[in-house]
Amino acid sequence: MIINIDKDICTGCRECAEVCPVSAIEGEQGKAQEINYDKCVMCGQCVQKCKSYVSIVEHGAEVYDQKRAERNLPATVKEPLFAAYNNCNLDKVKAALADKNVITMVECAPAVRMAIAEDFGAELGTVEAKKLAAALRRIGFDKIYDTNFTADLTIMEEGTELIKRVTEGGKLPMFTSCCPAWVSFLERNYPEMKDNLSTCKSPQQMGAVFKTYGAKLDNYDPAKIFTVSVMPCTCKEFECNREEMNSSGYQDVDVAITTRELAYLIKDMGIDFNHLPDEDFDQPMGMYTGAGTIFGVTGGVMEAAIRTGYELITGKPIPAVDVTAVRGSDTFRTATLQVGDIELKVGIVTGLKNVIPVLEDIKAGKLDLHFIEVMTCPVGCVSGGGQPKLLLDSEREAAYEARTKGTYAHDAELPIRKSHENPAIVKIYEEYLLTPNGKESHHMLHTKYCIGENEFKK
Repeated sequence: MIINIDKDICTGCRECAEVCPVSAIEGEQGKAQEINYDKCVMCGQCVQKCKSYVSIVEHGAEVYDQKRAERNLPATVKEPLFAAYNNCNLDKVKAALADKNVITMVECAPAVRMAIAEDFGAELGTVEAKKLAAALRRIGFDKIYDTNFTADLTIMEEGTELIKRVTEGGKLPMFTSCCPAWVSFLERNYPEMKDNLSTCKSPQQMGAVFKTYGAKLDNYDPAKIFTVSVMPCTCKEFECNREEMNSSGYQDVDVAITTRELAYLIKDMGIDFNHLPDEDFDQPMGMYTGAGTIFGVTGGVMEAAIRTGYELITGKPIPAVDVTAVRGSDTFRTATLQVGDIELKVGIVTGLKNVIPVLEDIKAGKLDLHFIEVMTCPVGCVSGGGQPKLLLDSEREAAYEARTKGTYAHDAELPIRKSHENPAIVKIYEEYLLTPNGKESHHMLHTKYCIGENEFKK
């Protein structure tokens, strides 16, 4: 299982149960807790919250080494090991890097650059995109690509899909499909609403273009390509292993690791992160816009979609690139935006616990919206279960605020802030995908949701 609770370590404080958005953690106070995997959406918020731990100092090297080995962690890891934890996939990454017959590609999510430096002593919310690229290159990946690029690609597909549903007729409201924990929740609990989901794959899974378009650019044999994604989310491992995620002709993404695991790997390889030079991601699929960047915060997918959708509908520049009406941290907020002749009614759900009343109101016909963004984690991906561990509750709110501010600051400083203006996005459509929501792009970048229950139990 992707998320686990070690009964030898758990003290039964039940703080994990308090943050679980689907009440999947069960047990009595003071006794070891268990995860109900029929409910768990693998978001990893329990991993972030857990305070029960084993350490070398308090429990001795032998016990600590045993637990570290059970979790497949590098020997260089010396930090406390908490009862709630997620799978570590670094052994798979290392094996691919060591195999000279394998071409390794890596993609890095928007929220990772907002937090990775924290694991190397930086202040909360420090943005390190260029050192991140340099670290990935020192690790030894053959191609350093960016999930921000595929976030821009997502906007082209999702924005076009939304416009078609609104103007030509289609299932509304349309839900975002970027968050795999949210998608899993809907599939299990509201399968009758699956057609409301956008058919777009998430930015991680649009990495299918790395094994197709990317392979053609560099004359690589796609059968030899091994793609690694670095994500702020623990559920991304589940997503990349979904059986339908193979439109490249292979498993589209071979393995997902978290921000924390990347920090482990950098340290394990003796890379001095803080003194790395600034470097860029590889081109063309390392080029991204501010719109791709803001995917990491709640409301960001909505704002990015509006920036492009407005211009696709009206043929005119959006009056203000900063769509502040959809920003914020309220549990559920709505906005109405005038887009040409269309009054676009949108909603943003922050935190999965808050989506049930929204879904029930939709079913009851009490809520009239065109587009709804749902993110499982408290303030979006910057607060994901795979981000650097926040040991003190007092740090959590400050970290979320700092990472969010860092995201918007990075967006504002970028020369291009709209997905459709990314030259590399324009190029991939000209050379490969042809048109958003067309035959080629639909095959590569879209999917069908609502899988069988057996898939969740893998």
